[in-house]
Order: sequence, then C-alpha cells, then structure tokens
Amino acid sequence: MIDLYLYVDVIFEVVDKDGRKIKMTRERWSHIAINHPDMVNKIEEIKSALIKPTLIVPNKYSDDKRNYYKYQKPTSDYILVIVKYLNQEGYVVSAFSTSKLVKR
Repeated sequence: MIDLYLYVDVIFEVVDKDGRKIKMTRERWSHIAINHPDMVNKIEEIKSALIKPTLIVPNKYSDDKRNYYKYQKPTSDYILVIVKYLNQEGYVVSAFSTSKLVKR
C-alpha cells in the first residue's frame, strides 16, 4: 500500500518536544481550513502546539496517532492537533479548538 502522505506538498515541518519530525501537508491544511475555519489564521498556534504542547496523549481511536493539546489563555480552550506517525515521522491529520481534554 502506498501512503499518499509521502507524496504531497509540505507546508511546514517542525520538531516536537520529543525530537520527532512532524509535517503539515497542503492537503491536510485544506481539510482544516474547510472543516475548521476558525483555524485559518492559527498556523503559528498549530506549530506551537506541536513544539511546546500542554499535553500529549494517545489518540482514543488509533494507536498510531497522538493528540497534541495547547492551552489558549485568551479563549480558555485548547488547540488540538492530531498527528499520525508513519515510518518514524509525524503528519498532521487535523487541528481544531476544543474546550476539553480527551484522555485515553
């Protein structure tokens, strides 16, 4: 099976607090912008959630995904960035605002 994440344009790449590379693809950014329009102007906040998260927890539905939470003081909520790991690299799946932490 060919993984399409490996063959698309990358908008940004960061290294998370544990030293893992995480990429945001153009296709995923389009998904976020369309489905979560409040995130359109928050690309730097998404990067910050990956670099200096408040909390990282395993994803409730998939063992190869992690949820990166970053508390946003002005709005008293969190930015949640979901990352899928493939071949030791992470790829942003989605990002949105949430008022609660979901731990596994």
